[in-house]
Amino acid sequence: MTKPISDVEARHVFGLRVIAAYKAIKVVCLIFVAFVAFGLHKPENFDHLMHTLEHLSLQDSSGMRWRLVELLQKWGPSKFIAVGIAALAYAAVFATEGIGLWLRKHWAEWFTVIATGSLIPVEAYEMFHKFSWLKLGALIGNIVIVIYLVRIAMQPHGRKL
Repeated sequence: MTKPISDVEARHVFGLRVIAAYKAIKVVCLIFVAFVAFGLHKPENFDHLMHTLEHLSLQDSSGMRWRLVELLQKWGPSKFIAVGIAALAYAAVFATEGIGLWLRKHWAEWFTVIATGSLIPVEAYEMFHKFSWLKLGALIGNIVIVIYLVRIAMQPHGRKL
């Protein structure tokens, strides 16, 4: 790995690496989701999952398991190809962001600002529509990432894009 060539870059290497690692975690999770989704496209796997969910002997006081079963039955196995493709597309975007930030590329700072910032209104709507602490944490985290990267990207780097 090359040494930082500017004071700005030297001060922010750790922050960029933390964001890149966060993006890498998202990539791994999305690839897992895609793998599962592509597996659920097969009717026998889908039926096995439905049977397993319906016959679990867990205490489900909130009815969450039954809402999941109902949602999955409504979707059917054919929708899971689209879910898998969407998960892989998001994984590709997050991987591009993460690799670019890890390699300290100036374009990656702006790419991440645009990609992450464009989802903040959707995240805010989702959080206010149905609040959860996880959604709030993700929203705040993404806002902090965007502000941090805008501050870095606006400073002169002394290198070309």
